Amino acid sequence: MSIKEQLTADMKEAMKSHDKDRLSVIRFVRGAIRQAEIDGGHKELSDEDVIGVISKEVKMRKDSIEEFKKGGREDLVAKTQAEIDVLMPYLPAQLSEDEIRALVKEAVEKTGASSPKDMGKVMGMLMPKVKGRADGKMVNTIVRSMLQG
Repeated sequence: MSIKEQLTADMKEAMKSHDKDRLSVIRFVRGAIRQAEIDGGHKELSDEDVIGVISKEVKMRKDSIEEFKKGGREDLVAKTQAEIDVLMPYLPAQLSEDEIRALVKEAVEKTGASSPKDMGKVMGMLMPKVKGRADGKMVNTIVRSMLQG
């Protein structure tokens, strides 16, 4: 079953169980996927593309949580975290920090990177491997620390 089919099935289940919060998040993500298909010339998105859309939605919500915390809006932090919790099962298993460090080390060795100027080469090699499985901000931080040390 594709991720889109799973989203549709879960949406129907949320409707039957009257889970309004889950239903609204799934509907929103399905809308974002549909918009991506329209923007791409009405072509059907692959599971990998759908993961990209969902990852983007999760990232936006994580960024929002940071801003809500700065503003002292714990009610919005909780609501947004609940939305992330609904979306996470649709993403591949997330890499641990140690796994990311190992991948970064391998990419640094393969590209021969030695300074922060080489960050683009390392990130270019790394991001396709971790897409949807790791937070890009964390990957960026780890790469930057390895290239400076």
